[in-house]
Amino acid sequence: MIVDRPVPLRRIREAYSVHPVAALTGPRQCGKTTLAREIVAAAPRSTYFDLESAVDRRRLATPEHALRPLKGLVVVDEVQRAPALYEATRVLVDRPDNAARFLLLGSASPTLVKGVSESLAGRVGLVDLSGFDIAEVGATNWRALWTRGGFPRSFLAEDDSVSALWRRNFVRTFLERDLPQLGIRVPAETLRRFWTMIAHYHGQVWNAAEFARALGANQGTARRYLDILSGAFMVRILPPWFENLKKRQVKSPKVYLRDSGLLHTLLGLANADALAGHPKVGASFEGFAIEQVLAAFDDADAYFWATHAGAELDLFMRHEGKRYGFECKLADAPGPTRSMRTAVADLRLDHLWVLYPGDEAYSIDDAITALPVAHVVELPRQLE
Repeated sequence: MIVDRPVPLRRIREAYSVHPVAALTGPRQCGKTTLAREIVAAAPRSTYFDLESAVDRRRLATPEHALRPLKGLVVVDEVQRAPALYEATRVLVDRPDNAARFLLLGSASPTLVKGVSESLAGRVGLVDLSGFDIAEVGATNWRALWTRGGFPRSFLAEDDSVSALWRRNFVRTFLERDLPQLGIRVPAETLRRFWTMIAHYHGQVWNAAEFARALGANQGTARRYLDILSGAFMVRILPPWFENLKKRQVKSPKVYLRDSGLLHTLLGLANADALAGHPKVGASFEGFAIEQVLAAFDDADAYFWATHAGAELDLFMRHEGKRYGFECKLADAPGPTRSMRTAVADLRLDHLWVLYPGDEAYSIDDAITALPVAHVVELPRQLE
C-alpha cells in the first residue's frame, strides 16, 4: 500500500511562502525523513544532512562555514542534535544575498521548539507531523488505523503480530534511546510506568495529585513527566473550555495518548479482538476520533467542556468564526442525550456531530447529526 501525504507537503509550501525556514517536527518514525526526501526529489538544487550520521555531524561542526556557500534547498535531519545550527541559520537567512531555503527536521521536543522560537523567531514556519490519518489511508481502512495506530511501519506491517512487535520495540527504543538523546534524564522504567498510567487514564481529566501518589513523587514531578510526553507528541493535553455560564465547570485538562496503536500496546492489546473486549475500548475510540477531527481541521482551537453537574462535550472547536461540538460514541446507532442538548444550548453551538463507527450519516436533532468517523475528513470542505 502506498500512502500519499499531500496535506503536510502543502503546509510546508505555505510556510515557505512566508518564511525562509520551515521546521517539520514530530515523533520519531512518523515519516518526516520520507517526506523530506520527497521534497528534495522535486527541488532543482538541494543538500541533505542527517545528523544521525557521524560524517554529517563532522561536516556541520562549524555550521555557518559549512552552510554559507549553499544554495537552493538545505535539509537538516535530526537538527536537535546540533543546537548551534539554530543561531547559524538565523545569521544566514538574514543575509541580503541569501540564496537558500532551510528545512529543519527534528523529533518533537521542548528543546527543538525552544531553540527554534528563540533563534529563528519570525523566520520559521512550524509544521507538525503525526502518523497517518484517515484522509491518507482511506476511509475503508479506518478500523486498521484505529487498531494499529498511524505510525507508518506499524500501520503498513504485513499482519497484526508484526505491527504489535514493532510498537513494543518502538516504546522501548523511545524510552531508552530517543529521550536520552533529547537531553531528558529520567529513568526509562519510571517513565514507562508513568506512560502506562496515562494509558489507563486515557480520556480522563488530569489529576496531578493522584499520579504523584502512584509514583511516590510530588505533583511537580508528575507534571514534568506529562510535559515530556506531550512535548514528544506521545500525549495530547486537551485544555478545558470555560466561560461565564453561572455553572461550575471543569478547569483541568484531559489527557490522551495521541497514537491509538501505542495506547493498545501499553494496555497489552495485540489485535482488534483483544481491543473489542477491553474496558477502555470506548475511550480508545474517543481518542482516535478526536485525533481524526484535529487532523482534518489542522488542530484548530480545540478544547473539551464539562460541568460539575455532569454535562460534557468531548471536543469543542471554534472554526472560521463558528462553534462546533463533537461527541464520540462507540454505538451502532447513537441517539440524543440530555448532555448533548445542554452543550448545544450553553455553548451556543452552530452544530454538534456525534462520531460513531457506522456507515451512514443521519440527523438526530436540528443541530445534532450522527456522523461515521470515516467521514470526518469531508467536514472541512462541507463547511466552507
